[in-house]
Amino acid sequence: MNDPERAMLLSVHPRFATAILAGTKTVEVRRQRVAAPPGTPVLLYATAPTMAIVGLARIASVRVASPREVWSASRTKAGISRREYDEYMSGALQASGLSLEAPVTLEVPVPLAALRASGSFHPPQSYRYLTGEDLRKVAVAAPDGGAALRDTLGELVRV
Repeated sequence: MNDPERAMLLSVHPRFATAILAGTKTVEVRRQRVAAPPGTPVLLYATAPTMAIVGLARIASVRVASPREVWSASRTKAGISRREYDEYMSGALQASGLSLEAPVTLEVPVPLAALRASGSFHPPQSYRYLTGEDLRKVAVAAPDGGAALRDTLGELVRV
């Protein structure tokens, strides 16, 4: 990873978080350009009704291209139908396909209420980058004291 203090917080619908963590969805698509190097840790935030960080993965690669090219390269790995993809990408000039690897399910999710209690936390609409300090706050908010995050992310979340 180019920046050892950086990870990504990715908001996904609960069904996609479940599929990523099960390994049946290995590509997450986004309407905007994503510039994250391979190896970047990804925290998966499952949106409503779950509203919690439920697991982690790593970026294996990112493909930025036209929506048509990204679909062609990822259709069997994206976990969505062509219709859903086309509706989501409607009007987009480019797309990103984030290939994810090494998914880890947190035994105890980190709920939004706990994240907000540890400081100013706002889940992103799509994604945002987290610093080491942000990750330490997430670890403090974790019901298990951040043990699973530390085990997976190592030095990034030392508290």
